[in-house]
Amino acid sequence: MFSVYIYTPNTVEPFIVNISQAAKTTGLTAKTIRYYESRKLISPAARLANGYRDYNQSHIRELSFVHHARELGFTLEECADLLELYRNKERKSSDVKALAQQKMTDIENKIAQLQTIRESLKELVSCCQGDDQPACPILEKLAG
Repeated sequence: MFSVYIYTPNTVEPFIVNISQAAKTTGLTAKTIRYYESRKLISPAARLANGYRDYNQSHIRELSFVHHARELGFTLEECADLLELYRNKERKSSDVKALAQQKMTDIENKIAQLQTIRESLKELVSCCQGDDQPACPILEKLAG
């Protein structure tokens, strides 16, 4: 949205945006950006004399990276690990793959757990008449 580049014959100069523009560009809220910065998940933004934050293209990439990783279910700690690998040009792709595979296993385990819960709820719902009477096997099962 606000990805603004200044093109010169052989270079691309980075742009500087404030926190609201960074939020619009990355799809995050300003509050989330400040939180990520306070947790030292992203590089600290430059501060103007008035205390406002200035974000450059590197910050926007980091914020977008974390946003996409969070959408895939990675925790903030896992995002920090992934960002460290992202920043390390000497990284091994096997390390990145291992983190992604572990996340996939975690998600598969969570799906299995949710399927078990769904089956239990289906059974409870099927036992209840759902009429105007006060008796309810769902409540009885939960109580006991």
